[in-house]
Amino acid sequence: MSHVQTSATYQELIRKKRDGGQLTQREIRDFVQGVKLKTIQESQIGAMLMAIWQKGMETEETHALTKEMMLSGEVMSWPAEWEGLVVDKHSTGGVGDKVSLVLAPALAACGCKVPMISGRGLAHTGGTLDKLESIPGFNIYQPVQQLQRILAEVGCCIVGQTETLVPADKVLYALRDATSTVDSLPLITGSIISKKGAESLSALVLDVKFGRAALYKDLASAKTLAQSLVTVGNSLGMRTGAVLSRMDAPIGRCVGNSLEVIESLEILKGRGSHTLIDLVTTLGGLLLVMSSRSASLEEGKRAVARTLQDGSALAKFQAMMQAQGVANHVACSLCAAHTDYYRVLRRAQNQTELETQRQGQPWLRVHFESPALSPAQTLLLQNILTLGTPLPQHTHTHTLVAETILP
Repeated sequence: MSHVQTSATYQELIRKKRDGGQLTQREIRDFVQGVKLKTIQESQIGAMLMAIWQKGMETEETHALTKEMMLSGEVMSWPAEWEGLVVDKHSTGGVGDKVSLVLAPALAACGCKVPMISGRGLAHTGGTLDKLESIPGFNIYQPVQQLQRILAEVGCCIVGQTETLVPADKVLYALRDATSTVDSLPLITGSIISKKGAESLSALVLDVKFGRAALYKDLASAKTLAQSLVTVGNSLGMRTGAVLSRMDAPIGRCVGNSLEVIESLEILKGRGSHTLIDLVTTLGGLLLVMSSRSASLEEGKRAVARTLQDGSALAKFQAMMQAQGVANHVACSLCAAHTDYYRVLRRAQNQTELETQRQGQPWLRVHFESPALSPAQTLLLQNILTLGTPLPQHTHTHTLVAETILP
């Protein structure tokens, strides 16, 4: 089969998958090349996506799809002396998920190289790139040569996806949304792991969330996704593990781009939410184990925690900001031990504090431009507040981590 295909040939592939057949590696390669070279009609791509959504894929098919998507564009290469050091993390995301802002510099302080390629927000929650762009001057667009220089000098960078990285995924991702096939397990796996594979990672950790505020509502379904991601990631030569974490509420104490930058800086200064710190140290500790920099998960967690206490992770974050376009005085101000963050970061024009009805104590501050909260919205928020003796899950011993999956 050539890459200059006829519609009939693509029709045969669609029919085969629609009828429950298993596509060969060559057939999957031809489909992905057709997507990349635009020799297949969008309607046919949509039909194939729906056939995959309906019939699923065998592990061998998912592996082949992921590999061909990865090879549809540039695959990064790193200096030989970095072998075993290049690591990254991917999260299925959620409101208040600011883990990357803390984890990347902490891993760099542990001696890793972290080329973190992140995304923007989905629906009502900001993405890692949106949060970083609330810092004046922070440039998420870095050419590969500059990215490698930053990694050599700092050890971490957080950037957006380049035009040459996994171009087939850009097409498939958009059409998955249009065809309501976003929740297909093999398509999710292919999209996530192909991009990480193109980073040429030594190790990858996946933060797969479950709960009321997550895509997957229960541990069992989240574990199915995690196992698929881990299996395919390892089959491509990346040591891949996963953390299954609870997502029944926003992560940490702040929600909103600049507010989450502030909370991240507070954690980098040794302060902040115990549950968020535990998630960061677990993900980082697992990566240190998989990259052979720690002998056990507990040892790895302690190593990451030390970087948050001794200021070395904060120093890496400051250096990363400066390397990615933030003025020196701005970066220094944000990383100072005691600072007024709003001298640098933009603050919403208005803030409203909600108080407990009996004691009159403030419990929630809402930042907004306009309009103000309506009486109905205020009542809705007030009704979610529960007063009483703290339950065990609300104490500092509570962990978001439910389970870990090793390679």
